[in-house]
Amino acid sequence: MRIIIAYISIILLWATTPLAIKWSGEGAGFIFAAASRMTLGTVFMLFLLIVRRKQLPSHSKAKRTYFAVAIQIYVAMMSVYWGAQFIPSGWVSVIFGLSPFITALFAAIWLKERSLTFGKICSYLIGVTGLTIMFSSALELNMDAVYGIIAVLVAVFLQTGSAVWVKRIHAKLPAVTQVTGGLFFALPAYFFTWVAFDNAQWPQHLSIINLASILYLGLVATTIGFVLYYYLLIHLSATSVGMIPLISPIMALYLGHTINNEPITSKILVGTVLILSALFIHEFFDRFVSMGLKKRRF
Repeated sequence: MRIIIAYISIILLWATTPLAIKWSGEGAGFIFAAASRMTLGTVFMLFLLIVRRKQLPSHSKAKRTYFAVAIQIYVAMMSVYWGAQFIPSGWVSVIFGLSPFITALFAAIWLKERSLTFGKICSYLIGVTGLTIMFSSALELNMDAVYGIIAVLVAVFLQTGSAVWVKRIHAKLPAVTQVTGGLFFALPAYFFTWVAFDNAQWPQHLSIINLASILYLGLVATTIGFVLYYYLLIHLSATSVGMIPLISPIMALYLGHTINNEPITSKILVGTVLILSALFIHEFFDRFVSMGLKKRRF
């Protein structure tokens, strides 16, 4: 039951996070928005560790796990924040819908999971077709939109690679520990980036929406979201965790359209349908074939 609740919560969080990322960076700047989010998240997670009287393990596997998590928290997130400036928020979630395909590829290579079957290969082709249609829609906007898609796609590769690497290290650390350690590794990089590119300047104007978005991302998405994500990563296969974005893209597109007046063109709808169809085939095609073969035997 806990795993089901965590799964549903992650879907809801991932559906709302892209819009919050976009709102947090408007006016504040994407570097400040990302750095302030992770600072809040680190403070909250540190407080949680103190309350629970837990310490961060410092053995070799733990340190490698923290570094792997930090790749997602810093490099992948910075790519998302930069790319989200140029594309509608719903697109971010749709592109992240490709993560199961990339997770399956990494899991097959690193974890030797049986994740490159005929059904999954077909789903990859359909998913790539959907992504290609989204690229063509971005070209109709401007080249910045294309760069935005590429940046988010890079983030998907980094996040899925980080997740599979954590599974491969297999340090058997609690989710709270993994996230806290990853934040400690990533936070100095955020501060360095803020100083190097923004001269550590505080934004001149922060709206209520900016502040609310940063608080939501820092105190909810970063803490609860990452903890639930790595909790599922501990208890499920990397490929199963990668299936989380199956529903969130639809919700994200709807939220972006209704709340932020983001356009939904026919190409975006077609691309989204193809990607989600690919996800469905990726998850269920081999199961249906296996069930059919079992029925024939009996």
